[in-house]
Amino acid sequence: MDISRNYYLNQLIEKQNNGLVKIISGIRRCGKSYLLDPMFKNYLLDSGVGESHIIKLDLDSIENDYLLDAHKLYEYICDKIIDTEKYYILLDEVQKVEGFEAVLNGLLKKNVDIYVTGSNSKFLSKDIITEFRGRGDEIRMYPLSFKEFFSVYNGTKEAALNEYLIYGGLPLTTLTKTDSNKIKYLERERNRTYLKDVIDRNNIQNVEELDYLIEIISSSVGSLTNPLKLSRSFLNRDFKSTMTDKTIFKYLSFLEDAFLIEKSKRYDIKGKKYIETPYKIYFTDLGIRNSFLNFRQVEEPHLMENLIYNELKIRGYSVDVGVVEIRDKDSKKQIEIDFVCNLGSKKYYIQSALSVSDDDKKKQELRPLLNVDDFFKKIIITKDGVSSYRNDDGILFLNIYEFLLNDNSLDL
Repeated sequence: MDISRNYYLNQLIEKQNNGLVKIISGIRRCGKSYLLDPMFKNYLLDSGVGESHIIKLDLDSIENDYLLDAHKLYEYICDKIIDTEKYYILLDEVQKVEGFEAVLNGLLKKNVDIYVTGSNSKFLSKDIITEFRGRGDEIRMYPLSFKEFFSVYNGTKEAALNEYLIYGGLPLTTLTKTDSNKIKYLERERNRTYLKDVIDRNNIQNVEELDYLIEIISSSVGSLTNPLKLSRSFLNRDFKSTMTDKTIFKYLSFLEDAFLIEKSKRYDIKGKKYIETPYKIYFTDLGIRNSFLNFRQVEEPHLMENLIYNELKIRGYSVDVGVVEIRDKDSKKQIEIDFVCNLGSKKYYIQSALSVSDDDKKKQELRPLLNVDDFFKKIIITKDGVSSYRNDDGILFLNIYEFLLNDNSLDL
């Protein structure tokens, strides 16, 4: 069963022959290899590029183990370039090669167009970007969006969303038939791939503390936190804990490097400035998040908030937590808007609410939006089974299914 990932394929096509290394990054098993081959490779073949002018290497495969030496990789590719026509180089898991930056920079001087994948952000660090000297162009890839997931789902959108919130959007999870096999797959990937990536790559000795940290942040999706607050959780569990805020900061960075989590900073809307701490943490894939908790805590409001965050990121928005200062009787206090989203000249203020059928809940969700006095669109996304509508204040109440299935839903 093929799942269309045309959103990412079109990005590669738009960047074709732009003189830069196209870097496809993202969490493991999200579909980066499939995007390169067969999707992009088939596009090249259909466009008239000859098979001999497509050099595709899987550097995570044992058969190419000898090419993990940078000099051998460079020589191998150069030997394949035998004429002046354009060659397309597709390298999967290029971060496996020590010194790959020099290989790519050397190849850029030839008649080639280069596309690479990698599963951790260390190969996009400042040092490497400097090495590329502005010659790298990143395409960030995520697990399946709900719309992509639903395109191959055999059932109603309501049943699809319930399943998506539990098992997430990794393509192989979607194609696995039974609940038990989905859980086994996610647990296997969690243990063998994601955690192993983080532990081995960063030489972490105290695995138990890393496990507990992940359990804490998995349990508190959408809650404000920071390393100091998290370190107190360790002390509450064991007053002899040596897990400091500095170590926690480092461990969170490792999880970000593996694309397991993302941080969303708070933004003071009236003061127009960022508040560095505390911040919110969201998981790139809900299935992996749930697997860290052995599928015990499947709280729909928190998962829906994480889902909306991921969908906004997939669509290319920068996403912050909005902070609005209001007067409450004789004092001032800060209240939150779940998401402040920006893309070019577009900006949206968005609240996530499972239901607003209760008047008090509706007032609670409206209050921060009504205290923002600029002209940008204000939206409440809800799972209530009603069609989208605007209230008298011009605030859009948007049904979650319309938001997820309509690419232009924010502009309704």
